[in-house]
Amino acid sequence: MSATAGRVGESNDSFDCVRSLPGHPDTVFASLELAERHGAGDLHRLPYALRILAENLLRHEDGQTVTTAHIKALTAHDTSASIPFHPERILLQDASGLPVLADLVAIRERAIAEGVAPEVASPARRMGLVVDHAVEVDVAGRGNAAAQNLDREYDRHARRFRFLRWCETQLSGLRVVPPGVGICHQLNLEVLADVVGVRKTGGRRFVAFDTMIGTDSHSTMINALGVVGWGVGGIEATAAALGQPLAIRIPEVVGVRLTGRMAPGVLATDVALRLAEMLRAHGVVEKIVEFHGDGVAALSVADRATIANMAPEYGATMAYFPPDERVLDYLRATGRPASLAEDYLRAQNMITVRDPAEVRYTERSELDLSTIRRTMAGPARPH
Repeated sequence: MSATAGRVGESNDSFDCVRSLPGHPDTVFASLELAERHGAGDLHRLPYALRILAENLLRHEDGQTVTTAHIKALTAHDTSASIPFHPERILLQDASGLPVLADLVAIRERAIAEGVAPEVASPARRMGLVVDHAVEVDVAGRGNAAAQNLDREYDRHARRFRFLRWCETQLSGLRVVPPGVGICHQLNLEVLADVVGVRKTGGRRFVAFDTMIGTDSHSTMINALGVVGWGVGGIEATAAALGQPLAIRIPEVVGVRLTGRMAPGVLATDVALRLAEMLRAHGVVEKIVEFHGDGVAALSVADRATIANMAPEYGATMAYFPPDERVLDYLRATGRPASLAEDYLRAQNMITVRDPAEVRYTERSELDLSTIRRTMAGPARPH
């Protein structure tokens, strides 16, 4: 990364790390390398997931909500300390997302009634609600069955869908995906996540890591793309949508080194089940599991998503795969621009090294993918 780019802005930059992104003079970024050079601590030794949290702190530092003490506690990996986390976006599925929208509308209407500008009580973060849990099958065995079921669903839940469309007109930054398009985690992977994007922070255009929370425990599927995110409850989602940080304890991180390749016929579900068994025995509740090693390169993004999806089954906060070339290829394959993401990830030294010996994990474990066998039951063997 070039450290010679022009200085941009002076406030809330205690570690003098805010610079123009090389090749993108109209945007700035909080450089992890410069923050470390200017006294923030050994950021390059943090697990990749925690480096993303560090960037989040550096970018939101204001001396009050986010302070240099928070940044240094994270850099020191002080697991007794808490930090404020500002997720960039919120993912809602319809069942748990409707109460969140209802609360946001009620807060906004109360603010207006009290003479407060509605912008004060409007969402400050992007939100995406995907209608995917209300599918009901009335017709089967016909060529037009899917269309007929969808028509009946629109009739049956018309009031709900009218409310959702109305919310789009009232709540800035809300995107509603109608039924019949896909499930929330699939669309999060294929459409909603940008891995790296431009955010407005403190009046400046920052290039930053995508981070999210979701109102579904399996929101961890997005960890397959190197995106930091996990499931929360409706109260936390509402607070985050209004721009409030989530107070989180700095987590322990278990580094799991993957080696070898899956044997022919072995599926990602088999790997996920083996990891669930292994990590339950290891004990990873409320910890982050971060994968590394040569075996990661052999896993497609779809395989990684299957594995990351299982994090709630063994109690981990995340099952995290750092970003790599496969992630960039996936962005291109799904029609999303990858040039900005690649420039930013390289500037932040975040294109993962397969075996990062310098990373300071709390604990380490290892799994040889070639030793995994097909499970007794599964998609290929329903018996």
